[in-house]
Amino acid sequence: MASSDPLLMRPRVQKRLNNVIPPVLRPVVRAYILGYASAVAPRVLTLVLQNGARWRKGQGLKRETQPQASFIASLLHILRTGLDPQRFPTFCAALVGGTTLFDVLVRRLINRLKVKVSDVARRRLSIWISSFIAGWLSLRLLQSKKTNAFAETKTVDGDKQETVRYAGRTLDLTLFAATRAVDVVVGELWSQRRQRRVAAGRWSWFDSFISKMADPSIFAASCAFIMWAWFYAPSALPASYNKWISSAAAVDSRLIEALRRCRKGELRYGEETGQAPLLQSMCSDYQWPLEWGDPATTVPFPCEMVHMGCGPSCEYHALSRFLRSFKWSMATYLPLNLLARKKDIQGFRKALTSATRSSSFLAMFITLFYYGVCLARTRFGPHLVKKDKASSQTIDAGVCVGCGCFMCGWSIFFEAASRRKDMALFVAPRALATLLPRRYSLDNQWRETFVFAFSTAIVFTCTRENRNRVRGVLGSILGSVLEA
Repeated sequence: MASSDPLLMRPRVQKRLNNVIPPVLRPVVRAYILGYASAVAPRVLTLVLQNGARWRKGQGLKRETQPQASFIASLLHILRTGLDPQRFPTFCAALVGGTTLFDVLVRRLINRLKVKVSDVARRRLSIWISSFIAGWLSLRLLQSKKTNAFAETKTVDGDKQETVRYAGRTLDLTLFAATRAVDVVVGELWSQRRQRRVAAGRWSWFDSFISKMADPSIFAASCAFIMWAWFYAPSALPASYNKWISSAAAVDSRLIEALRRCRKGELRYGEETGQAPLLQSMCSDYQWPLEWGDPATTVPFPCEMVHMGCGPSCEYHALSRFLRSFKWSMATYLPLNLLARKKDIQGFRKALTSATRSSSFLAMFITLFYYGVCLARTRFGPHLVKKDKASSQTIDAGVCVGCGCFMCGWSIFFEAASRRKDMALFVAPRALATLLPRRYSLDNQWRETFVFAFSTAIVFTCTRENRNRVRGVLGSILGSVLEA
């Protein structure tokens, strides 16, 4: 997760910027720099990590000029694309800058119209209207960029080729804004309810329980949707998201395909449907009996195949998964935490603690998913329902995966309580995206633009009026960026 004290927001850097930039332009510059850094830095880091493995193997910059030229060319391409006026940095500057500049104009207009409202209401109305306008125009700026991923060539009138363009490129951003707006509104309503009930002496343990469980529940539910989509509808997730989950899961693709075919009804237990070669190829690779992979004779296929070489014990497989996933996670989290901390003993301890906690969370996430599958297939499922072919078909057609999806997200309790809200609000829009089409008709794009502008207006107004209501890192960053 992002640091709550990004470089741009540090007092020294901010003071230097304030000395050379007029107050009215400071939010614009801060937003552009922050947007550029967030868009470019992850891609540069990925490029360095990819080339670092090659350099360590003796194919580095000192031995060959071609890798050096390729690395520099890729680096320059990343830095240049970040400056594209139709990309995220310009969008950030337009959103924030438009909000602050329009606020001046709207406030003057409201004063001239002599709207009979309080000063507080007048200020909030001005911020909301200016944020709505800036949100609408800035998102339209992003949406105006044409990409091949949201275009399709169709043949019309027999032989005429026509390019049809679709909307949806900014859907993730819109859902992020909408999720944050809902969080702000619900949080404010809950805060008011708490004040009333505390004043009346009616605040109960159940109310406290709901407050503590809200973020973990949102995270767990969101992860369930995401993992279900990864398993059965991967096209509902961004390609990079699919790739990362597949890398973390480290599962044989043939096993996933077998469970998908069970759900589609292509693989049916006790029937010869020509599906045996799929799992029998796994049996050959792992030196299992070939009949294990034949659904016509083995009902269901043994859970040992899910363990992929860890033996028949579901519990041993879960422990093995945890240890392997923890090692894989530490290789990612520890270097990142070391880069973000001071280079001293205390900084190393904090980096190690943070990396260990995050790695434990991710390792437990993966472990709970797999063990949930095992619980449904072997430990509890067959004992709660019949062990006949129909029951086995039902379990492998979705129940086992659903159990894993339900369990995995509760690993959030391994993370620090202060980070759970950010993580919940990070995955929630991605879960919502699995329920919506990734591409849709341009005729309906105005609806998405309206949702984004409306949501942004809520979040920005709340940030200007009560920064603490916008929870997590986003609240502190927006508050610092919007300051004159």
